Amino acid sequence: MNTTTSDSSRIFRIGGDLPVTRIGLGTMRLTNASARHRPAAEAEIWNAEEDRSATIAFLRAAVELGVDLLDTADSYGLGDGETQIAEALAPYPPGLVVATKVGIARPSPTEWVPLGHPAYLRQQAELGLRRLRVERIDLLQLHRVDPAFPLEEQVGALAQLQTEGKVRHIGLSEVTAEQLTAALAVAPIAAVQNLYNLAERGSDPVVDLAAERGIAFIPFFPVAMGAHTGQDSPVAAIAREIGATPAQVALAWLLHRSPTIVPIPGTSSAGHVRENLGALDIALTAEQFARLGAFGRTDHAA
Repeated sequence: MNTTTSDSSRIFRIGGDLPVTRIGLGTMRLTNASARHRPAAEAEIWNAEEDRSATIAFLRAAVELGVDLLDTADSYGLGDGETQIAEALAPYPPGLVVATKVGIARPSPTEWVPLGHPAYLRQQAELGLRRLRVERIDLLQLHRVDPAFPLEEQVGALAQLQTEGKVRHIGLSEVTAEQLTAALAVAPIAAVQNLYNLAERGSDPVVDLAAERGIAFIPFFPVAMGAHTGQDSPVAAIAREIGATPAQVALAWLLHRSPTIVPIPGTSSAGHVRENLGALDIALTAEQFARLGAFGRTDHAA
């Protein structure tokens, strides 16, 4: 396997001062064991984890393997996602970054409702501080833009928390390039978390704008499924060429796509964490990168 050993390619500094390894861990599915093997669209992410000890052991193992960016949200298990991270890891080891999100209400197991009232966002951040057992949240992201409130007011609520010393960096989730530009006029934006992978390329303009402005782009669901991992796909072919797994190739494509991309693949397996981190050591050739990108564009357009 070709490898790259440059620290600059493995580390990104969120907000310019918060270094993280460029493969993190999304923890959404850890909140609901019964939904773990169901399609993401069907997952309720509502109940507390039944086997708490297994989740705690997994989170500790992931950090020991080298994960230093964990992503959660107040809406995961009605706050249980934040609580279980604290149970497993607080007081946190030096260098571990925990990102969370506010701005989605969960009135029932099947509802995810954007709620951007500035007072609600600030309240949820206060609850996050308690559940995570921290005095300052490393990265607080607006989970969704609520059309019922001006974007400036929603970002302003997070900026107020930052001014008060309760938030280190501000992020956004599922935004357009235009919304990112508007938010930047209100406050410094350190990260954007959108759906993005080889098969889902709608956020290409946001990826490019984030790279231009030095903003972390954190793709969720970063590993495309279906045809992109089939035996006859370019992903699988390139995996065979370089002695890697299809998931590693998909992640490596993201890492090569932009120097500010920090994928957060979700898993509950320490083996998968180890596999995902292995993508950091993959150097794609220009031809391989182009072949993967062309396949992604063609498949997405279809």
